[in-house]
Amino acid sequence: MAINVGGANGGRRSRGAPPLAEINVTPFVDVALVLLIIFMITAHAMDSGIEIDVPKTRTVSTVTKELPVVSITKSGDLFLGKDPVNINALPEAIHTKYPGQTAVYIKADKLTKMDIGVQVMSILGNAKFGINVVTQLDDTRR
Repeated sequence: MAINVGGANGGRRSRGAPPLAEINVTPFVDVALVLLIIFMITAHAMDSGIEIDVPKTRTVSTVTKELPVVSITKSGDLFLGKDPVNINALPEAIHTKYPGQTAVYIKADKLTKMDIGVQVMSILGNAKFGINVVTQLDDTRR
């Protein structure tokens, strides 16, 4: 009994057929599409780019409302979305950038001085905005 694993010509390439020199791009396209889907799914999870370390609390309610975000950095700088804003012009900036909004999120760094946070809440409260504070779940067990 004999076994031939080299093809019809005993493993020799026939003279008439040139070698296959095309690149198969199907795996490349598959990987590119999978990466595109992953980036599309995770794009909404990216924050506004301003580094804010929010305080931790024991309970955090999940909120799905889309509201303007007023960010306060630990140095006391104010941002409306990604744009810097003056504390005295904050209500007007919110009305201009987000017409019809009656509430905002305040996202302050945990090292922010309380004075600036209270001033921002006072100005927004006087302008009749509802105030929601952004916190993070403290998952450490005590």
